Amino acid sequence: MLVLVAPGQGAQTPGFLTPWLDLPGVEDRLRAWSDAIDLDLVHYGTKADEEEIRDTAVAQPLLVASALLSTRQLFATTDAVAAEVGAVAGHSVGELAAAALAGTLTDETAMALVRRRGQAMAEAAAVTETGMAALLGGDEAVVLPHLEQLGLTAANVNGAGQIVAAGTAEQIAALVENKPEGTRRVVPLKVAGAFHTHHMAPAVSALESATAQLAVADPRTRYVSNKDGQAVSSGQELVRRLVGQVANPVRWDRCMETFKELGVTTLIEAAPGGTLTGLAKRALPGVRTLALKTPDDLDAARTLITETTSAAAAAGSAPAE
Repeated sequence: MLVLVAPGQGAQTPGFLTPWLDLPGVEDRLRAWSDAIDLDLVHYGTKADEEEIRDTAVAQPLLVASALLSTRQLFATTDAVAAEVGAVAGHSVGELAAAALAGTLTDETAMALVRRRGQAMAEAAAVTETGMAALLGGDEAVVLPHLEQLGLTAANVNGAGQIVAAGTAEQIAALVENKPEGTRRVVPLKVAGAFHTHHMAPAVSALESATAQLAVADPRTRYVSNKDGQAVSSGQELVRRLVGQVANPVRWDRCMETFKELGVTTLIEAAPGGTLTGLAKRALPGVRTLALKTPDDLDAARTLITETTSAAAAAGSAPAE
């Protein structure tokens, strides 16, 4: 079974969209989205520096645009995704791209919503200086009480020995100086706020207003939620979870547990890929993984898709049951 995933904030790097604009129609689509959301995605994806794209209001639309542009080279329509993909999921803001791939949102609606999400989270982050840091290694039973003692929140429980802490700048600095026993490294992330914590409560209210009259459809492909790793079959419930997730921890560990229970054999990560495939290699041994980084990865992805679909057909199982 094939799982398609989309990365979250922090995956962006300067110029990461540049090679994708060489593909037919990509630049036109990106410029149309730019006009619709009043943000120059072409500039930010090709010429902006690291500090410019660290801005939450910029980074989030860029990442959803990149995920959609890259995966639409493989699956042009909702029907194509439903026919060959067993499940979709996204990490944090990547959930909006996954919702579009599943058919709950249109691509255009996902871009409009992520623009509002990025703005609302940037506004919430501006109230207090906050941030996030990844803890690599360490036992969850040791790490979580240590974070609580420092006043930090385990904002992302990613599995494979990775937990992301979030809190004030002072709390993050204290963590760097005093990491939990058994933790190899503490790595501050390229984000501008304590996402998925109580600091983001104002953004939840903003998104509730933005989605109140939103037209949604039930997902055509199994959608695995960050809230608890469960598959969501209702479009309205999916959107409610997207809104609430802004101020609640991402449980990517449980998403990967669900992938395993479903029988995942192949995992493809949308551009700018790398983070989620790295986690899958450690947590899902034996699963074939591929990260879309540039268009040069598309042929290998198409081969994996064909092989996975053929294997599912030979086994007599429908890929999206």
